[in-house]
Amino acid sequence: MTKEQSPSLQELLAAERRARLAAEQLLETKHAELTRANRRLGLHARQLTDEIIQQRRQVREVRTEAEALKGQASQAQKDLERAHRQATVAERRLWDALETIQDGFAVFNRRDQLLIANRSYLSLFDGLDGIRPGITYGELLQLLLNEGVVDTGTEAAGAWHDAMLARWTGETIEPVVLRLWNDTYVKLMDRRGQDGDLVSLVLDITDTIRYERDIEDARQRAEAAARAKAAFLANMSHEIRTPMNGVVGMSELLIESDLDEEQRLYAETIKNSAEALLVIINDVLDYSKIEAEKLVLHPEPFDLERAIHEILVLLQSSAADKGIDLLVDYDMFLPTRFVADPGRIRQILTNLIGNAVKFTPAGHVLVRVTGYAEEGSPRFNLHVTVEDTGIGIAADKLELIFGEFSQVEDERNRQFEGTGLGLAITQQLVGMMGGEIWVDSVPGEGSCFGFQLSIDAVEPPLPQDFSLPERLRSAMVVDDLPINRMILEKQLSAMGLRVATYRSAGAALNDDPGRFDLVLFDNDMPEMDGLAFAERMRAKGSGSALILMTANPSHLAAQEQESRAIFAVVQKPLLRRDLHMKLRELAAAMQAAAAVAVLPPRQRMRILAAEDNKTNQLVFSKMLKQLDLDITFANDGIEAVEKFQSTRPHLVFMDISMPRMDGKEATRKIRGIEQAEGLERTPICALTAHAMDGDDQGILEAGLDFYLTKPLRRPEILERIRAHLPEGIEIEPTEPPLPAAVPAPRPAAAAAQPPPGDRAPHP
Repeated sequence: MTKEQSPSLQELLAAERRARLAAEQLLETKHAELTRANRRLGLHARQLTDEIIQQRRQVREVRTEAEALKGQASQAQKDLERAHRQATVAERRLWDALETIQDGFAVFNRRDQLLIANRSYLSLFDGLDGIRPGITYGELLQLLLNEGVVDTGTEAAGAWHDAMLARWTGETIEPVVLRLWNDTYVKLMDRRGQDGDLVSLVLDITDTIRYERDIEDARQRAEAAARAKAAFLANMSHEIRTPMNGVVGMSELLIESDLDEEQRLYAETIKNSAEALLVIINDVLDYSKIEAEKLVLHPEPFDLERAIHEILVLLQSSAADKGIDLLVDYDMFLPTRFVADPGRIRQILTNLIGNAVKFTPAGHVLVRVTGYAEEGSPRFNLHVTVEDTGIGIAADKLELIFGEFSQVEDERNRQFEGTGLGLAITQQLVGMMGGEIWVDSVPGEGSCFGFQLSIDAVEPPLPQDFSLPERLRSAMVVDDLPINRMILEKQLSAMGLRVATYRSAGAALNDDPGRFDLVLFDNDMPEMDGLAFAERMRAKGSGSALILMTANPSHLAAQEQESRAIFAVVQKPLLRRDLHMKLRELAAAMQAAAAVAVLPPRQRMRILAAEDNKTNQLVFSKMLKQLDLDITFANDGIEAVEKFQSTRPHLVFMDISMPRMDGKEATRKIRGIEQAEGLERTPICALTAHAMDGDDQGILEAGLDFYLTKPLRRPEILERIRAHLPEGIEIEPTEPPLPAAVPAPRPAAAAAQPPPGDRAPHP
C-alpha cells in the first residue's frame, strides 16, 4: 500500500472514536432496555409475590375451613347417629303406646293398602288371617261382610259396602258407627293426610251407647212422669175449682144477705178460707210450670193503671176491715197502655200488694209508678214500688224473702199464713220479663217492694188530654191522709184546676167552701165522716159540687147521697181517667142543670149463660141481680144452641165442660149458624175450671173470644158485660138523680179569686 493510500493515524483515531461512541450508545441503549426489563421483572415479581401471599392466605383459610368442616361433619355424623337412635327409640315407644291403647289404630297408603295396624285394630276382625299389611280397604270391607263381623241391620250388604267405599273416597270423611256381631259398637274416625296416606282410628263406644240408652230411657220416664204430673195437676185444678166456684160465689152472696154478727163471721171465714185455698192452688200450679220451664209469657196490649186499680178494688175489702188506706201515685206524664203479659203483671202486683195489705196492721199501702223513655223510643223503663206502713222485715231476713217455701219466721208474723211461694214466683216472673226486683225495709216502720221492667208502650200512644171545660176552675180537697192529698192535688192541678187542700173537715168548714166549683172529700175522717161534712156544707148554703171518696161505696145508701145533694160517690183509689171523666160529667151536668132529658124506652141487654151446674147458675144470677139484664140459662150445649137461635143474645157465657155437648162444640155450631144466616159475630166468653198452660189455646181455637177461670169473680163478669154493652143500652136499674144543688155559673171575677186553704193552691 502506498503512503497516500494507508490511513493516517488521525483517521484511525477518529474511526476508533466513532466506534467507541457507537459502542457507548449501544451500551446505553442496552442498559436502558435492561433497566426497563428489570423494572418489569420487579413488578412482575412483586405481583407474583402478592399472588403467592394471597394464595397462601386462601390456602390457610381453605385449610381452616376444611378443618372446621371436618369437625362439623364429624359432629353431624354423631348428631345423625344420635338422632337415628332417638328416632328408633321414639318409634319403638310410639308403637308400644299404640299397642297399649285399647282403641284401634291403622295407616293406609295412597293406594288404600294397609301399612300398619295395632293389635286393637286387628282384634276387631276376630283374628281373621286375611287382615295383614297390603290388603286394600275394599277387600277389608268385603272380608268383614263375608265373615259376618259387621251387623248391617236391614241394609243390604252390597249397599253397605258401596256406602262405606263412597265415604272413604269423599273429600271429608265423616265418622261412622258400626255394630259388630257381638253387640259391640265401634266408631270409625278416618283422616287423609297431604301425602295421600290415611290414618284410621277405631273407638269402642259400647259403654257410651249403653249409657245414652239409659239416659234416653230415664228421659222418657221423666217426661212420662212430668206428663202424668201435669195431667194430675190439670185434673185436680179442674176438680177443685168447680166446687170452689160454688163455695166462693155462694159465700159472697151469703155475706151480702141479712145476717147477724155470728153468721156473718162464719160466712166470711168460709169465703176467706176458700180464697186462701184458691191462692195455694194457683201458687202450686204456677210454681210447677216454672219448675218445668213450661210457663210461657203472652205479651199483648193492656192498661197498667187500670190493672193496678182493679187489684186494689179486689183488696179493698181486706184493707177496709183493717182500716188501711190503699193509694195509687201514677206518674201524670207516663202512658198507661203497654205491651206485656197482663195476666202475669197482675199476678206480680197482686202478690206484692196483697202481701203489703196482709202484713200492715194499720196505716196505708201506696202503689207508686214512675218511668222514663229515651227520646223517640217507645220503650219505657218502668219502676213500680209498693210501700206499706206494716211490720217490716229484719235486715238479716231480707235475703230469704224471695226463697221458695220460705217465710220470715218471728213472733210478729207467725199469725200470717201462706205457702211461701208468692214472692218466689214473683221473682221468677220478673226475671222472665227481663227485669229485677228488690226490697227495702225497716222493722216496725214498713217495707218497700219494687220491681223494674223495660217494656214497650202501645204505639201510637193514646193522647194524655186531661183538660176540663172552663166551668170548672177550682177545687177543694179534704182528706186526713197527707199522701192522698198530695196525689189528688197533683192530679187536679194537671187538669187545670186551682187546688186547696185541707187536713180535716173542720178546717174546710172554717173556710168558705162556696168559693170552690168542686169539693172532693173523704168519707172516713176522724172528726167527721163524709156524709156529715156534706150535710154541714149544704147547711152553710154552699153550691159547690160534692164528690165523696170512699173505699166501700156500696155501704152508702142512694137516698143518703140524694138527701145530701152529693153529685157522685167514687171508690178509692180513683183512676186519673175515671176522675177526669167524672169531672167532665159534672161540667156537663152544671151546663144542663135546668134541663132534664126525656129518656127513650129502656132496652135490656140479653145474656145467654150455658152452665150445667145448678149451684153455679144460682151464683151467676145472684152476682148480676142488681143489674137490669135479661139472662137466659141453658143446661147443656144442645140447649145453648137452641136458646141462642131463639133469644139472639148480645153476649154468651159458655161453660166448657157440659153433658151431651160441651162448650167448644156448642160454640162451633153457633159460629156455623152465624155464618149461614149472615149474622154479626156474638161475643162468647168461656167459663172453665181449667187453669193449666195451653188450655186457653184450645178454647180460643174453638171459636170462643175470651175465657174466665173458675171460681168466677163478680168484677170480672161485670167487666166483660160492660165491655160488650150494646150502644144505647144501660144495665143500671135506675138512672142516678141529678145533684140537688148544681152550682150555677158564677161571675168570672169571683171565680178568679184564689181560694184559701191549708196550703197555697197551684197557679
